[in-house]
Amino acid sequence: MADNYLILKPGFGAMEGPTAGSPGLAEKPVPAAASPSLSSLGAVFILLKSALGAGLLNFPWAFHKAGGVTPAFLVELVSLVFLISGLVILGYAASVSGQMTYQGVVGELCGPALGKLCEACFIVNLLMISVAFLRVIGDQLEKLCGFLLPSAPPAPQPWCVDQRLTLTLLSALVILPLSVPREIGFQKYTSILGTLAACYLALVIVVQYYTGPQGLAREPRPAQSPSSWTSVFSVFPTICFGFQCHEAGVSIYCSMTHRSLSHWALVSVLSLLACCLVYSLTGVYGFLTFGAEVSADILMSYPGDDVVIIVARALFGVSIVTVYPIVLFLGRSVMQDFWRRSWCLACGPGALAEPSGPWVRVPLTVLWVAVTLAMALLLPDLSEIVGIIGGISSFFIFIFPGLCLICAVNVQPVAARVRCCLEAWGVVSVLVGTFIFGQSTVAAALELL
Repeated sequence: MADNYLILKPGFGAMEGPTAGSPGLAEKPVPAAASPSLSSLGAVFILLKSALGAGLLNFPWAFHKAGGVTPAFLVELVSLVFLISGLVILGYAASVSGQMTYQGVVGELCGPALGKLCEACFIVNLLMISVAFLRVIGDQLEKLCGFLLPSAPPAPQPWCVDQRLTLTLLSALVILPLSVPREIGFQKYTSILGTLAACYLALVIVVQYYTGPQGLAREPRPAQSPSSWTSVFSVFPTICFGFQCHEAGVSIYCSMTHRSLSHWALVSVLSLLACCLVYSLTGVYGFLTFGAEVSADILMSYPGDDVVIIVARALFGVSIVTVYPIVLFLGRSVMQDFWRRSWCLACGPGALAEPSGPWVRVPLTVLWVAVTLAMALLLPDLSEIVGIIGGISSFFIFIFPGLCLICAVNVQPVAARVRCCLEAWGVVSVLVGTFIFGQSTVAAALELL
């Protein structure tokens, strides 16, 4: 999911252009910074690249927690309806509001209070995504170090390959220098690594199911059933984390040359169906391979000396190292905007320190890396982090789009019957998102305790 931040600039928007939506939409003028140049096919690939990422590692474990392939797959299909409708609603809301950023749309249609709530949720979500990235990097470092410096089972690993040391050194020597620069445009050339790693991993998991992982005995996996009806919903956080591309949806929609709701709906359907295929293959075959023994990070279930898996670990590690600065960049830009508004309000424009200057940018970057590193080392498992992210993501996938739909149909003239149907769907979306947020947050808290 992380590559969605590539197209964003400070303030959540980058690919800016005049909003020219489909006929019949009452649109507000949008200040043009550049002519929109994104084709519909390009939008499909950007959304696909946005959603495919580290969430893939958690899908087989989610299938196990849900009680097997059938219940997990049914929940995924039901969620897909809301995921697609959320993207379509965001395109519609962007056309009505005339805004080009997610929080701009929410603030314009739902009021400044919800706009500020959207910003706060955005920062927390990005912070937890950074923690998840570092946790995945740490797990892969542990396996790679075990492969490079093998030791007999009774003997402990050397102190120099301890995850707390290796992850700290990597964060200080590689991730921090990549994150400090004011602009990160050079990262766009490495962003495709995430998509390649995701597709490669899905292919490897399918092939390994039929050939058998090296060093693991093939045992029959008995069919599972959900332990309780509530266990079925444990797949929701992973789905929200994995399919999370809605934050970039407004920017992508405003960047399209042919900006109509019919084209945007087709783009949303094609991209999320492709993501669903990759995620489903990974979840089904990863779960069938390891059953109840599957790890929250599927790569940790495979032997450390399998060359094919080592390549997957290296791909995922490098891709996340290059994507982490992009997530940090967006979170830092939100905090810099807050700094700008706060100081302008308190001291006036003349007393404002430039928030993108090194005296503000560097401390914020160091603080972000230090906090996420500490949380990654303290949180015991990737599943707890995904649970927290899934709860927060429900705001961007379900709650905010539902609220925007309810407000948008009251701004634009719509037939009474159509308005009632759209308002009802908006209410359903908000209620489903609220349920997922509560369920995911409580489950994550119980796991931590």
